[in-house]
Amino acid sequence: MKKIILILLLSFPLLTTAQTAEEKGLEIVSKAIEADRGFGSSSVDLRMVLKNKNGQLSERTLSNKTLELDEDGDKSMIVFTSPKDIKGTSTLTFTHKQGADDQWLFLPSIKRTKRISSSNKSGPFVGSEFAYEDLSSVELEKNTYKFLKEEGDLLYVEQDPVDPKSGYKKRIAVYNQAKDYRLESIEFYDRKGALLKTLTYTEYKRYKDKFWRASKFEMVNHPSKKETFLFFNNYNFEVNLKGEDFTEMALRRAAN
Repeated sequence: MKKIILILLLSFPLLTTAQTAEEKGLEIVSKAIEADRGFGSSSVDLRMVLKNKNGQLSERTLSNKTLELDEDGDKSMIVFTSPKDIKGTSTLTFTHKQGADDQWLFLPSIKRTKRISSSNKSGPFVGSEFAYEDLSSVELEKNTYKFLKEEGDLLYVEQDPVDPKSGYKKRIAVYNQAKDYRLESIEFYDRKGALLKTLTYTEYKRYKDKFWRASKFEMVNHPSKKETFLFFNNYNFEVNLKGEDFTEMALRRAAN
């Protein structure tokens, strides 16, 4: 009897500590989301640089504000401020933990707000290499997860979108566990499983002793050889935004 009890005690830790790749992937992304929780709201100025396959550059400026919500996904608004031909163009995104996100595009040339359908969210965001679905906040329920590998402090996690209308079959995200699980890069794979784009986050700064924000995004479209750079300046975490700052009416006002 003592021998049987000893065998059970020795085998019990093996049964309870084993973690599947799916469980570990979910745990990593959960820690990343939790590490960034609590900022409330923020605003930031951006410079967007578009680079075509021949190396020619064009620039735009824009602003972005975000409202953090616990009961659902975050709300965000992007407003272009230059050049003249795109000034006032703006988007409003309501990310949802369950179901399709809500997105609107305001076009000042026709003074009309257009709702972006779920089937169009994989399209390019105002001519950039970012898709409309890339504008949504990271929500745990949006994907299934699988841990792939660990290289030093870097953890590689496959993320498969739950939404059948997503433009991606999967993403491979790289988290830095030594830096509060911040994102270092994401590879985007198209519906056929081919590598489509790579997004790299660099020049990180830490705000309020907690929130990591990259000052530079670089999105590379591998088939087209085009690139989009985003440069972030003037982060403000004391802006104290409210729900009424994120409505269709507020979208039209922000464009003026």
